[in-house]
Amino acid sequence: MTEDTDQTTDDATPLADALETSAELNELADEAAEATLIEAADEAAAVQLAADVTAEGILEEAAAEAQSLIDVGAEDAAETVFAQGVVDAVAVEEVGEAVAEEIMTEAAIEATVMEVTADELGQEIVEVGAAEEAEVAAEDEASADEAYLEMEAMQGDGELPVDMGHAPAADAAPAEEVAAEVAVPEPEQAPEPEPEPEPEPEPEPEQEQAPPADDPFGGPGDWYVVHTYAGYENKVKTNLESRIHTMQMEDKIFRVHIPMEDVMEIKGGKKQVVQKKVFPGYLLVKMEYDNDSWYVVRNTPGVTGFVSAGTGTKPTPLSKREVEKILIVKKEEAKPAVRLGFEEGDVVRITSGPFADFNGTISEINADQGKLKVLVNIFDRETPVELGFDQVSKV
Repeated sequence: MTEDTDQTTDDATPLADALETSAELNELADEAAEATLIEAADEAAAVQLAADVTAEGILEEAAAEAQSLIDVGAEDAAETVFAQGVVDAVAVEEVGEAVAEEIMTEAAIEATVMEVTADELGQEIVEVGAAEEAEVAAEDEASADEAYLEMEAMQGDGELPVDMGHAPAADAAPAEEVAAEVAVPEPEQAPEPEPEPEPEPEPEPEQEQAPPADDPFGGPGDWYVVHTYAGYENKVKTNLESRIHTMQMEDKIFRVHIPMEDVMEIKGGKKQVVQKKVFPGYLLVKMEYDNDSWYVVRNTPGVTGFVSAGTGTKPTPLSKREVEKILIVKKEEAKPAVRLGFEEGDVVRITSGPFADFNGTISEINADQGKLKVLVNIFDRETPVELGFDQVSKV
């Protein structure tokens, strides 16, 4: 029994882990999509530049040939040659623009497919996690019922002592009678002035220890996970809160929450703390589940559905362990996580220090110390240089 109890207090739960995995998957997809678009933009720019250089060469050749014709008095022929050169140069530039546009279009489609695929896969992972969580909860409940029945049977067989709080009333009756007999003369001897110490009840203000407004366990209702389009969480939250007000559902839908975390990013060699969504594509809603509350949430623009266990249509509420893991963050743990804009093997430019304006390749990253090693080509030899995160920027 003690081992089972220890396992139930563990912070790791299938649904919470699935949400984290889904968030990481969406983040990786976003990074891959961004890298694809950047690579496509570079390729398109190279194609456009090549087309411009070619067009410029055509014009120069046409101008030289036209000048030669003018020198021999063939001005009409020179005009024709130069006009044809302009036409050819324009055609080359148009072809370059068309190819560049096609490259960017294909990259945009590929990036969109990455994000949509990651979104769908993330939703499947969360649904599997919800199913596993429901299965674990069912097993825990069955184990608890079995233990209770076993204990009840042992009490019935006399193997366990009867709870002293349930002693027979007959034994208590004589004591009550004796107490009553002893208490009879007390009213005549009790002095009247004793009511003066009554001011002691003033410490009643301690009863004002109500749960804080942001207590996730305070008030009625359960927490449910709602799936939305990634990137539209804030808009969906605004739409849902507006619908709750206009449809007068405040007595059934109580809170809409987007879990956020502070992340330290390094961009352009500068550190900045920004807020990031912990689970992109998901909202948490605290409500009392019925057909009306389901309808209001499910039909909010941008909501694609509730997270439920297995293939069932009824949403699965978060367990207490999951709520603690997702919503309750200890103050000493609320430190900004470092999110780097680069990784090993990336080419970076050094922005400050004795090697400013040098390019190099990252060979090692030490996130704990905020340092990285960059291989810089000095006198045709790669030399490792230790730098801070704020001393480099991506090329």
